[in-house]
Amino acid sequence: MAVPRVLLLLSGRPESVSFAQSVCGLLGSGPGLGPWPMHCSLKRGQLILSDRPFPEASARLPLQRPPFCPFAALAQQPMAPKAMLPVNRGVDLGVAVLLQSSDQTVLLTRRTPTLRISPNLWVPPGGHVEHEEEVSSSQLTQPVPHLPTCGTSGCGLGRGKQDSGSPALPSLTALFDSQLLDGGLRELWEESGLQLPKDQFSWVPLGLWESAYPPRLSWGFPKYHHIVLYLLVISQESQQQLQAQIQPNPGEVNALMWLGPEVAAAVAATEDGSETAGFLTQDLPPSVPAIQLEEDGGARPGAVPMSTLLQTTPATAEDKERVSTGTKFALRLWLQHLGR
Repeated sequence: MAVPRVLLLLSGRPESVSFAQSVCGLLGSGPGLGPWPMHCSLKRGQLILSDRPFPEASARLPLQRPPFCPFAALAQQPMAPKAMLPVNRGVDLGVAVLLQSSDQTVLLTRRTPTLRISPNLWVPPGGHVEHEEEVSSSQLTQPVPHLPTCGTSGCGLGRGKQDSGSPALPSLTALFDSQLLDGGLRELWEESGLQLPKDQFSWVPLGLWESAYPPRLSWGFPKYHHIVLYLLVISQESQQQLQAQIQPNPGEVNALMWLGPEVAAAVAATEDGSETAGFLTQDLPPSVPAIQLEEDGGARPGAVPMSTLLQTTPATAEDKERVSTGTKFALRLWLQHLGR
C-alpha cells in the first residue's frame, strides 16, 4: 500500500484512512451539512486532521463534504457491494489556488472534456500535493513570503503577514505552509502559465473539502477520493495585468474567466443541498465574459451563460458544464474573507 497521505487523530495517535471511509464521518461530522472546524498539520507530506487541538497543529480550518457524498452514502449501506472500490489505497491530498486580483476578482478555469476526472467543470487551478521526497530541499528551506497567522486557536481566515525579522529556518508551521503553497503555485503555473513574483502576493488557507469522483453514488462507485485544501492567493496586480500574462495549458483547460463578488455569491448560493438556491438571479447579468481556447492553440473572447454557472450536480452521470460543488464552497469562504 502506498504511503497514506491523510491521517486522522482518532484515539491519540495518527491513523490512516482507507479509500472507502468518509473522512468527515470518521471525525464525527454528524448528519448536518457542515462545515466543521478541524485542527490540522502537514508532516512528512502527510496531512493530519483532528476535531480537537493537538500540539503540532498549525491551522484550524473548516472541513466540508457535499450532501450527496458517496462515502457517506456507503457508510449508510453496510451491505452494499464494494468489490468495485479501489483496494490498498488511502485518501489522496490535493491543493487548489483561488487567485484573487487586486480589484477583487478570482480566476476559474474550465477543465477540458477529455480529462478522466471532473471534465467540463469550472474550478480553480489545482492538483496533487507531492510527497515529501518529491519536494526539493530548496522549496522546504526557502522563506515563504506573507505567512498567515494560523495558530491552533485561529481559523485560518486572516491575511498573512511577512515577518519583519531576519529569515530563519522554517518552523513546523512554515514547513506546512511552504509545501502546500509551493504545490499550489506549481499547479497555477502548469495550468495558466502564471508565475507570481514572491514579493507581490499574500495568501491564506481557506478550508478543506472532501472530494470524490464520480461525485454521486448514483453515478457509480467512486474511483478517486481526495481532501482538497483551498488556498486564497491575493495578487497585487489587477485582473487586466494578470490576464495579459496568462498562457493556458490546452491539455488541462479550455477556457477561463474571472468572477467578481456579486456573481460569485450567486454561484455559491446554488450549492447542492443549499436552501438558498435561486439566489437573486434577476439581478445577475445573462452571461459572464470568458476566454475560450481554440483547437489550434489560439484564444478568443467568449461568454458563459449565467444559467450554466448556476447548474448543480445532476443525479445521473453527466459530464455537464458547471461549477464544481467544492468550488462553490471555496467561493463562500472567499466571500467571508472579504467580509460579505
